[in-house]
Order: sequence, then structure tokens, then C-alpha cells
Amino acid sequence: MNNNLFVTKRNGEKEPIDLEKIHQVIDWAADGLDNVSVSQVELKSHIQFYDGIKTEDIHETIIKSAADLISEETPDYQFLAARLAIFHLRKKAYGKFEPPKLYEHVISLVASGKYDQHLITDYSQDEFEEMERFLDHRRDLNFSYAAVKQLEGKYLVQNRVTGEIYESAQFLYILVAACLFAKYPKATRLKYIEGFYNAISLFKISLPTPIMAGVRTPTRQFSSCVLIECGDSLDSINAASSSIVKYVSQRAGIGINAGRIRALGSSIRNGEAFHTGCIPFFKHFQTAVKSCSQGGVRGGAATLFYPLWHLEVESLLVLKNNRGVEENRVRHLDYGVQFNKVMYQRLIKGESITLFSPSDVPGLYDAFFEDQDEFEALYTKYEADPSIRKKCIKAIDLFTLFAQERASTGRIYLQNVDHCNTHSPFDPKQAPIRQSNLCLEIALPTQPMEDVNDPNGEIALCTLSAFNLGAIDSLDELEGLADLAVRALDNLLDYQDYPMPAAKNATVGRRTLGIGVINYAYYLAKNGLYYSNGSANNLTHKTFEAIQFYLLKASNNLAKEMGACPKFNETRLSQGILPIDTYKREIDNIVSEPLHLDWETLRRDIIEHGVRNSTVSALMPSETSSQISNATNGIEPPRGLISVKASKDGILKQVVPDYTNLKDNYELLWNIPSNQGYLELVGIMQKFIDQTISANTNYDPARFEGGKVPIKQVLKDLLTAYKLGVKTMYYHNTRDGADDSQVELEDDDCAGGACKI
Repeated sequence: MNNNLFVTKRNGEKEPIDLEKIHQVIDWAADGLDNVSVSQVELKSHIQFYDGIKTEDIHETIIKSAADLISEETPDYQFLAARLAIFHLRKKAYGKFEPPKLYEHVISLVASGKYDQHLITDYSQDEFEEMERFLDHRRDLNFSYAAVKQLEGKYLVQNRVTGEIYESAQFLYILVAACLFAKYPKATRLKYIEGFYNAISLFKISLPTPIMAGVRTPTRQFSSCVLIECGDSLDSINAASSSIVKYVSQRAGIGINAGRIRALGSSIRNGEAFHTGCIPFFKHFQTAVKSCSQGGVRGGAATLFYPLWHLEVESLLVLKNNRGVEENRVRHLDYGVQFNKVMYQRLIKGESITLFSPSDVPGLYDAFFEDQDEFEALYTKYEADPSIRKKCIKAIDLFTLFAQERASTGRIYLQNVDHCNTHSPFDPKQAPIRQSNLCLEIALPTQPMEDVNDPNGEIALCTLSAFNLGAIDSLDELEGLADLAVRALDNLLDYQDYPMPAAKNATVGRRTLGIGVINYAYYLAKNGLYYSNGSANNLTHKTFEAIQFYLLKASNNLAKEMGACPKFNETRLSQGILPIDTYKREIDNIVSEPLHLDWETLRRDIIEHGVRNSTVSALMPSETSSQISNATNGIEPPRGLISVKASKDGILKQVVPDYTNLKDNYELLWNIPSNQGYLELVGIMQKFIDQTISANTNYDPARFEGGKVPIKQVLKDLLTAYKLGVKTMYYHNTRDGADDSQVELEDDDCAGGACKI
């Protein structure tokens, strides 16, 4: 290579390229890593150098050269590339590798409007210097390459127009902790800040996108999931639409319940007009969802819910279908179809399902969620009433249409509304669950609004985080982590702003949290267990028992200090009813693990003192935030030992944790012979989780005769899930013949809506 090349410095001056300096940086990044070659990275980089190249472009060329070498044979290049990227990131942020002192950094960024003013009014210089004592910038070197690129692209405070970056990761972590515990007494808050900082910077607790990107900035809306219900009036529909626009603009993922809207041809104003039906209003919601971009990158996303027995269901099930014309399609929403026991029984018995307009059958829509016996009684009564408009369709035909549309789009979801209400912390007579969200893991009460200031309306928000099962050495460790997570997220509810009164009323009244898990696939691999053969059932039972127990205990302890949530009386918990009392007993046939923790003492404590948070758990996809922790996402099996993610920063390769030692222990998605074992594990988790679970079904056509997945198999899996008490089903994934490490789109923990497909 010609060593007479010149480099253009940041100030525009030119000087000869210094290959020794480049060698030293790569050598530093390679220290302690296995099977990486400094000379290989140099060779790959040098080929791409040219005369006059900018120093910044040299850095990026070296980083990309290292990242291109990530493979199953040489996985440690993901850490070499990450260290080079951290070096480059800090040079861009600070002009040097060594970060500034914390206090100086905060003063500077508050002055420029990048950080929230409260940081310097709530904390003294002495306290920042105390935080500096346990702040550890060396932890930046624990990131994988994919993690650094996600940090740089989404989470670090920056100017998204110019690309300027103002901070590095450890400042993000310490300041999130400082913001969330700012209102704690001065005598104790530094202890909590240190504990929470260690938990999140050592990847024990994973935070979702809205918290990582927003907490410490002047923007204060951090809930990942927003549930909005509309009634059957124009005022209510317009109030729902306005709410959608407000929350999409703040990067939230939306769930819309539109099941009350009357069917096409229904009478309006005592017969003065015919109703135009659901589709025009669904289009109206689609326009609202796409009206604002999220971070200037893409439009929002939402899932819209309606019951299987709605009179227009045959038209609604095909709304996402590529066939048809624009007038009868609404393709830019996802859909959640709602089922219950009556619907499944009609299928199993070979009977018919009767379709109604909710407006024609008083009480039926509410009973669908609130009281299953009442629903069945009303349903059969209305079926026998010849004066009511209705349509009968064979259950097998309707279920088949649902299954076909679910298979062809992958994004027609399912909610078992009876399980959501019978196995729930909420009393369905007082606070029924009528919908879920974009990623099908939130199950919270909602109420339609008649206008945007309606004090009786209820918009449900859920604030998320997750335990990293792969970073936890013992289930006993969950007790301390649960305390930190519950305290931090509970503080967040008071720290954030609420653009809608209905959202504030619901959140302050119920104080709902959704704490889940990441890295479950690694957890199984390091314990030598598998998804498909039942070997993981007992450990999963023991693990999720501990998660739910310690979360409830943490919320109970917080209630002793600060009081129970105001609407505690609307929960089953107030009656002493716990998840271990209401789960589907079918689970007992697949797992023999007993309960290990003292639920009876906890029950008594909850009856006496309440809980601070109506809900504490939900299992979300965590596709993006799990990358930050170098973890497998949520509860899903990986598609390959190296996953290849497409993001706006290009293609990112990520190797499964502890690849060298455990590569033979991972059960990859398309090696799993059927959905049975996975669904059993989801059912076991659902026994304890008090909201719901982002659970998928996966099909490889090559496993079936003629290379086609039989609808009969899809329906069998849905029945299995129902029998096991599974509340919701998320994606239907079909293997398309691509490489097992095929590119996956990222999601945003339900905040951006571009969930993994």
C-alpha cells in the first residue's frame, strides 16, 4: 500500500496518514479477544483508504472492516468492532477518548437544552461527584457492535439533523437512574441510584427505547404502550382519533379497540340514515396513526381490535389482504381478533357462529369481557330472536378464514378475552380488559371518551422493562432487582407528563407496570434445556414463579411506604386472589414443579397493605433493547447462531451469547419440530404473568406434505394455546427458504411499531 496518502483532519488541514496510530487503536481494541487478527482488520481497511480521506471516514472504514469479519468461526470481532465504534463515538462526542467529568458534562448539556433542567436543581455538585465515584466508563467495552450501533442510532442524546452526538453510554445510564430517583429523600437516593445504575449498566435489567432515549431530556413521555378505546358515537371516535395523533407523535405504540362500532347498514338517528359501517372509521384511524413521523424516521403503528362475532367480520378479516381494492382494504394497521370459549366450542362441536352488530344486541359486547356465563346466555337468547339482524356462518369456515389471513399476512393477531379477564389482577365487573396493544402483551382496563377532556375516559399506559435472565446467577438475585425495577418504574409514572387527562387518570389510579424478560433462549442453553421436548418446563415454572412473586412483593413493600394505588379496590388482589389461584389447571398436566415461595404470607400482606401497582409483569418482544444487552430477544428462540438485523444503520450481525461454549445447546427456531413445546412453555409463564405475552407461532412448510402448512395444523395450535390459558397470540411466522440467519427487521419494544417479522 502507498504510505504517502494524506488525511484530512477535522479542521480541514492535511497531513500524512499515520498507520502506526491506526495500528495502536486496533491493537487496543483486540486486547483479550479470541481469534481476532489486527492485521486482517488493517488489510481490509487499508484497501479502502484514499488520498485526502477524512479522519472520521478512516475510523468508520476500520469499524466496518472489523464488523464485516464477524462470523460463527470468529464471533469476537463483534467486540473488536464495538470497541472501535466506542472509541470513534467518544471522539465525536468529546473530541477525545476520555469522557469529561459528570458534573461538567451535565452543566454543559443542561445549558444547551439537551438535558432536563431539574438535574442541576435537584442535585448538588457534591452529589454528582459522589455519582462519579461509582460511574464506570470501562463498561462501554462490554457492548457488542450491534449494541453500539443501536445506542448511536436511537438512544444517545444527539442532533438527529446534523448527526452530532453529545454523550456516551455510561452517562445515559447514570442520568436515567438520577432522574428516576430524584424525588427520593437525599439520605437514601444515592444508594438507589448506585444500585439501579449497576443493574442497568451491567445488563441485569433492560430498559425500553422510550426510557433510554428520553429520560434525562426535556421530553417526558416514556410509556411504550398506549391503549385507546372508542365508543359507537362520532364524538367518541373523534376523541380516540385525536388521542392516537397525540401519542403517535410521542413515539408510543398504539392499541385501538373499535369493537363497539356498529355494522354497515345499521340504523342511525331512529332510521334517519344508514350507518357506513366499520371500514370508513378504520381508515380514519389509519390516517391518524400515520399522520406523525416517529423520530423523523417512519410513521406510527397500531393494532386494532374487534370481536369474532361482529356482523362485518368477514370483511374485516381481509382488510390487510393484498387482494382487493383500496376502498375495501385498510392495510397499514394490524388487527387483533377477539375470541372466547363460546367461539371455540362452536368450532369443536362443528356448529355455527352467529354474527351481530353490537348496537343490536344490548349488553352482549360488555358481557363478552365482563362475564362469560352472561355472554353465553345473552348470545343464545339473541340467536333465537327472529327480530334481530344476524348472520350465521359455520365456525370452521370463519376460523379457517381467520387462520388463512393470519398465515398470509403474519399480522392478524388473536386475543382470548375470557382468559384476559378470568386470569387477571383486575376484577372484570369493575375494570374489564377489552383490548391489548401493538405487541400483544398488555392487558389493561380502558374506557371510551366522549371528548378529549372526558374525565370518565380511560387511556391505559404501560411502562416496561425486563430482567436479563442470562445475567442472573441465582433466582434469589431477582428479589433485589425486582425492588429496583418496581421503584424506578413507579417513580417514572410521576416523573412523566400526560398529554391527555384520560391517560393521567388511568395511570395515576392504577400505576400499571409491565416487567418481563430477555435472553430466555440463552438461559435455556446455559442450563442444557430445550424448547421442544418439555425439558425446560420445570425450570421455567420455578423462574417465572420467582419473577412474579418478587415483583408483587416489591410492589407490596412500596405500598407499605407510599400507599396502595388509588384503584387497588378494582383489583382481584384486594380480595386476596393471586395469579396462582386463577390459572388454567391444564398447566398442572405438563409441569410437576411445586410452588417454592411463601405465597400465603404475601397474600396476607397484600390484603392488609395493598400493592402500589395494579400490574407488575408482561412479556414483550424486546427486539431492540435486547441487542443493547447482547441478549437473545424476549422469550423467542433465535433463528440462527448469528442474527442479522436490518436497521437504518445498515445490516448488524449479532452472535448468540457465549457462542463458543454453548453453540450446540441452542435450539434454533427452524429446528424446533412443532409449536407444541413452545406453547406449553408460554402457558407455564402465563400462569404467573399478570398481563400477557408476545407469543408467536412458527411454521416451516418443508415439514408438511406438498410443502404447504395445513390450516388444520394452524387451528390445532390455536386450540392448544387456548386450552393452556394463553391470552394472546402475536406473529404467525412462515419460513421462506432464506438462510437461517436471515435478515430480521427490528422492533422498538412496541414504541416504534416496526416489530420483527
